[in-house]
Amino acid sequence: MARREGATVLTDSPERTWCVVVPHDGAGARQARHWLADELGAAVPAALLADLVVVLAELVGNAVRHADPLPGGVVRVGWWLCPTSTGPRIQLRVTDGGASVEPRIRAIDPDAPDGRGLHIVAGLSSCWGVDRDGLGQSVWAAFEPAGQQAEPFVGDACDRPDPGEGFTSSDNLVVA
Repeated sequence: MARREGATVLTDSPERTWCVVVPHDGAGARQARHWLADELGAAVPAALLADLVVVLAELVGNAVRHADPLPGGVVRVGWWLCPTSTGPRIQLRVTDGGASVEPRIRAIDPDAPDGRGLHIVAGLSSCWGVDRDGLGQSVWAAFEPAGQQAEPFVGDACDRPDPGEGFTSSDNLVVA
C-alpha cells in the first residue's frame, strides 16, 4: 500500500484506523480525497475506492460549506478499515465544529445547483449518520461488503474508538 511520509496507522491488527487534520477549506477537502485514495488504493476494489472518494468529498465539502471549523481552523477526517471474509467494512468520519442545523437529507429542488450531497452519500454508502458532542459534530458513512446487511454504527464501527479519540499528542494525527 502506498504510504505518504508521516502517515500514522493507529492500530496493529488487520483493522486499520487513520486520522488526518486538514484545513477547513476547499484545499483541505482536496487533500483528504487524495490521502484516502493513496492510503486505501491497494486495499479495496477500484469501484469501492471511487465511491469512498466521492462520499468523502461530499462529507468534507459539507463540513466546509455548512459547519464551523474545529479549533485551529481545521476539520478532522478519519477512516476505518476492517477486512472480512466477504470484503472490507469501511467507515468514513468527518468531524467539524458543528453547525446550527443538523445534517439531514432534504427535498431536492431540481433547478438548484446544489443540495444533493447527502443524497449522494446515502446512495453510495450502506448507511450514514451524525454524532454530536460538546466539541462539534461528526458525520459518518459506512460501507458494508456486498450481501451484508448494513448496520448503523453507534459511535464508530465495531466499537472502535473514533479515529484520534483518546490520543492526546499531535504526533498521533497527521496534519496535511
